[in-house]
Amino acid sequence: MELSYIPSPSRGVLYLGPIPLRGYAFCIIIGVFVAVWLGNKRWIARGGRAGTVADIAVWAVPFGLVGGRLYHVITDYELYFSPGRDWVDAFKVWEGGLGIWGAIALGALGAWIGARRRGVPMPAYADAVAPCIAFAQAIGRWGNWFNQELYGRETHVPWALHITSSEGGRVPGYYHPTFLYESLWCLGVGLLVIWADRRFKMGHGRAFALYVAAYCVGRGWIEYMRVDDAHHILGLRLNDWTAIIVFLLAVTYIAVSSRKRPGREAVVEPGAAEDVPGDAPQEPEEPEAAATEAEAEGESEDKAGAAATKDEAESATKKS
Repeated sequence: MELSYIPSPSRGVLYLGPIPLRGYAFCIIIGVFVAVWLGNKRWIARGGRAGTVADIAVWAVPFGLVGGRLYHVITDYELYFSPGRDWVDAFKVWEGGLGIWGAIALGALGAWIGARRRGVPMPAYADAVAPCIAFAQAIGRWGNWFNQELYGRETHVPWALHITSSEGGRVPGYYHPTFLYESLWCLGVGLLVIWADRRFKMGHGRAFALYVAAYCVGRGWIEYMRVDDAHHILGLRLNDWTAIIVFLLAVTYIAVSSRKRPGREAVVEPGAAEDVPGDAPQEPEEPEAAATEAEAEGESEDKAGAAATKDEAESATKKS
């Protein structure tokens, strides 16, 4: 008998009349809003304009969703195109299935398009939003909890995840909550990038590369714990190989970029500095006030002159 465990929701969707409210979708949406909000604050602190992050996100988010879904469908094509499967299910994003590798890749393309339209250097933008993406992932992973998916091996630890659904080949029982492990790891990655960015003034895309490298380390060991079906190459899951390759690319980029372009960008958004008000110029004196002051000064000078003349006259009288 299990004394403690993480319960799974009885269902991942609620209905507001005919409108379905899906927990998976809510987690994704909340993650996006948090990322845009924090990214905007970081971008302004780097010297950019307010609203730029949201404008670019309008391009990045849809591209990211499409990329994430494409990666999932391509790497797990048998779920949609094997005999007895319905290929229309490939479009049902709300049922889960977004590959982070495809989401980052195609999302970066969308961000590049948005950045070009705003005249913003893509590496600087990527550095600003890097920890925000990690936090968005930390929130989005809870969508897997609503769908009772992507759990690990069977376990009896006190924080085991209790799976109750038997749909899609699931076996009810207690499993490692890999969604929780990845959520906590992403939270740590985001904090790591924020600290490193402040400590070392990372620029030219290196903060983003640090996020990628750190995420890959965690994804590697978490992926190894999962028990859902996946393609294997030389005994390792496909996502493990992806994490290894992307990690090496990210570390190489940090090393090369640090040598070729040390420091941080001085200007991240042309013209943004003009939006910041400087010291307010002193207002000119009112004409009447200036005239009154001049008259007062004149009267003082006249009084001083009269006093001096009187003293000279008294001195002359005494001598005579």
